[in-house]
Amino acid sequence: QAQLVESGGGLVQAGGSLRLSCRSSSSTFSSYAMGWFRQAPGKEREVVAAISWGGTPLYYSDSVKGRFTISRDNGENTVYLQMNSLKPEDTAVYYCAAGKSGWSVGLTDFGYWGQGTQVTVSS
Repeated sequence: QAQLVESGGGLVQAGGSLRLSCRSSSSTFSSYAMGWFRQAPGKEREVVAAISWGGTPLYYSDSVKGRFTISRDNGENTVYLQMNSLKPEDTAVYYCAAGKSGWSVGLTDFGYWGQGTQVTVSS
């Protein structure tokens, strides 16, 4: 079973930036969409951004549009989430997940999940 390992989380002040990375051990990484999700305490997990197998961004949540950018490097089996202009409300555990197809977008369209990385934005 493929493993997804996130990194890059941490503590940052409001207005700062972080870059999350998610490396996959799957040999079929380049065939599937990838997504970033987050879950804050007491809230449901939500889709933050999704990207097609070929690198086309498919979705950004309204709350991150214009601030976050999803990208991928199929040669490195890695998907990234560049987060700029961070706000305290971005504080959450961020997860990456592999889609069930090359164009997955919805939460239920994703299968394998990473263990998550904590992002904390202080005001």
